[in-house]
Order: sequence, then structure tokens, then C-alpha cells
Amino acid sequence: MECEELRVDMREMTPAEGRRAAETAQLIFRINHTMPFTPEYDSLVKELFGDRIGEGTRITAPFNLVASDNLSIGKNVYIGGNMLGMCRGGIEIEDDVMIAANVSLISNNHDLYDRQILTCRPVRICKGAWIGAGAQIMPGVRIGKYAVIGAGSIVTKDVGDYQVAVGNPARIIKELDPSGFE
Repeated sequence: MECEELRVDMREMTPAEGRRAAETAQLIFRINHTMPFTPEYDSLVKELFGDRIGEGTRITAPFNLVASDNLSIGKNVYIGGNMLGMCRGGIEIEDDVMIAANVSLISNNHDLYDRQILTCRPVRICKGAWIGAGAQIMPGVRIGKYAVIGAGSIVTKDVGDYQVAVGNPARIIKELDPSGFE
């Protein structure tokens, strides 16, 4: 996925942006310390995401998000515990995705010479993809429809539709039959 890089200078964060970041961090803390599968938990998740989360989606606490306003999650998505989302560059998770525990979705990094500059590129997890436990999806990566990312993999390049990728750095090891998903 070729995408233009966005550069964000953290020294230019406004007081309003700082307050919003603090409020979001506090809301995530409350979610992470609320009994799951309760109306209170569901209400707090809805408060965090608003209309950026689809019906039937379940996020397992604890999780940590930075710039969560840049994260959208489709319908019927499952996200296991301990997910890290660095969302400054934008993260889109489409419908029917499964994300195992301890996964990192990272859409931003720091400039090598000026660490106060974030270099940001969006991450997209397409319909029906499955991300294995402990995987890391790096900035600018697109995970294709029904693709599978093996546990512990570090994905630095796009993975196509119906492909299976494993390793560090992840490489394609198999193509799945699309007719198996109809």
C-alpha cells in the first residue's frame, strides 16, 4: 500500500489536544479496570469509539491506544487482550477481523534525527484477516482480505488478499483458496 507520509511535530500540540489525550488515557484506564461483558464496560467502549466501532465487535481489556480518534473498527471484530494501537497515522480494521492477544498495530514512528517528529502512515487490516498472537503490524502496511499473519511475526510490507505471512520480517509462505471463504 503506497501512502503518503504525514509528519507530526509533537512540540506543536495545542493545549486542547493535550487535554483530549489525557481524557482519552483516563477513559482507557477506566475501561481496563471495568468488569468485562457488562453494560458499564460496553458503555465506556462506546464512549471511547462513538460511531467508529461496528456492531458485534469485542475488545478484550487491557488495551492501550494512543491517538484513538484515528482508529476505526468494523463489525464482528474480535481483539484479544494487551493490544497496543499507535494510531496517529490512522488504523482501519474492517469487518470480521480476528486479532489475537499481545498484537501491536503501529501507524507512527519517530524521525531518526528529530525524535519530536512523528512519521505517520496508515495501517489497514482488511475484511476477515486473522492476526496471530504477538504479531506487530508496522506503519504503512495493508493486510489483505482473509490474510493470516503468524504469531510473533513482524510485518513491514503489505500482505495480499488470502496470503499467509510469518516471521521477522514476515514473508509470504502460502496462498489460501478464496473459495474456502464463500
